[in-house]
Amino acid sequence: MVVAEFNQEIYKKRHENLQVNGKIWKVLVNVVFQPLIHEEATVLDIGCGFCHFLNHLKAKEKVGVDANPLASHYAGEDVTFIQTSDLSLKMLPNNYFDFVFMSNFLEHLDGPKDVLSVLRRSWELLKVGGKIIILQPNFRLIGSAYFDFIDHTTILTDRSLEEALNVTGFGMEKKIIRFLPYTTKSKIPKHPYLVRLYLMFPPIWFLMGKQSLFIAFKHY
Repeated sequence: MVVAEFNQEIYKKRHENLQVNGKIWKVLVNVVFQPLIHEEATVLDIGCGFCHFLNHLKAKEKVGVDANPLASHYAGEDVTFIQTSDLSLKMLPNNYFDFVFMSNFLEHLDGPKDVLSVLRRSWELLKVGGKIIILQPNFRLIGSAYFDFIDHTTILTDRSLEEALNVTGFGMEKKIIRFLPYTTKSKIPKHPYLVRLYLMFPPIWFLMGKQSLFIAFKHY
């Protein structure tokens, strides 16, 4: 993840079971995200972690940004990895990407100003008509368990993130308030077949969904 102060020990401990997380992400990409992203797209993943999203995605160009230097060892051969904690992302060209993706990233920033800065920079990086896709833990649904992770510092709800997207120039295309469970340590089914069944049965999202999904676009 791209954060000003990155703690390697927390990161290593939290992501010990990479194989399980990778299988879950393979299903998420195939069922949810690939249908949204055409194979000729240029895609940027901010806070790409172990590149589970990018490695399973089919796209013309895939760029991952993360503060953790170890992430480079997990990036696929077709992924361009950039190790940096510089939130300005000044090394990337404006009006270049078709999609910007973030998953479980914004809550690690230092506060609302950093959230707005990252969203504004994402707007600059996108082509006109480009889209930002955000998978985000929702404090309104999670409550105090939001802070069960020591590096969660910024509170975000579906309402505050939608406002932040509007403030930074994005138009909202789609919002699913209750989508995925909060964490893979929760009762989310971890076998790929069960994950696929979960995704195909929206009524259960209302019971288990604690993360929200946002799709917004750059319209000028």
